[in-house]
Amino acid sequence: MHLLWLRVAAILYATASVAVFPAVLYNKERWRSICVHLAGIGFFFHFVSVVEMLVQAHRWVPVGIRDAESLMGLVVAAIFFLVWWLYGAISLGIFALPITFFIIFVPSLGLEHYTFPSQGVRTSWLVAHIMALLAAYAALGFSLLASILYLVQERRLKSKLKATQSVWWAPLDWVPPLDTLERIAHGTLLFGFPCMTVGLVIGSVLVQETDLGAAYFLDPKVLASFAMWAVYVLLLFIRRTAGLRGRRAAYLSGAVFVVMLAVWAANMVSHVHRFGAQ
Repeated sequence: MHLLWLRVAAILYATASVAVFPAVLYNKERWRSICVHLAGIGFFFHFVSVVEMLVQAHRWVPVGIRDAESLMGLVVAAIFFLVWWLYGAISLGIFALPITFFIIFVPSLGLEHYTFPSQGVRTSWLVAHIMALLAAYAALGFSLLASILYLVQERRLKSKLKATQSVWWAPLDWVPPLDTLERIAHGTLLFGFPCMTVGLVIGSVLVQETDLGAAYFLDPKVLASFAMWAVYVLLLFIRRTAGLRGRRAAYLSGAVFVVMLAVWAANMVSHVHRFGAQ
């Protein structure tokens, strides 16, 4: 029965993880209330699941890797609620709630290996996993391109030279205005984030049918991908809360792109995880 409560908690955590972004990034009071209530109910079911799991096993500490993951997720959620209760800082939820969901998602699938109904279903999930991650990387690439064009256009405007007076600047008349470039850079980031999140979740499901087990999450490609996701969240958070725009936002996008290249480099040395290699 504890598996049922854990699955309910995972669904509630996932919904709260979606609600926390408009609550924090756009300061929406209604979404803040939804996020706190959903996460609180999820924490309750999560607590019930952990207690029932330990009681049924007649022990006070987890033994298996999935039991430990479930307990770790409960601790992360508890720390978040403690900080929120003491300081009213829901901003940490933009990291804590998705992390909690990722931690308990695999244990909520069950104690045994997950098996897809058919090879066709598994292939469809694999294609969705690859396409979602590629869409996220492409979005980052477009964001970086828009940021670079922003820097070029800004320099062009500050030079106070007309296109007819400078051969170097003449071919750049087609570059959009600064405000348009800023919106493109930010919009592509917003598009890429859910793609990366979905890609990581699907990847976690796919690995359940393999014999890799916990070794999957020690693979450099997987660790780099989750690090990429964390940097992505940090980028969105900084851009919104600090009002980061223009040159600094362009430099920050460039730094994230470097992290993305590191993820691809990690894939070259990965022995247990490659696109399509199962």
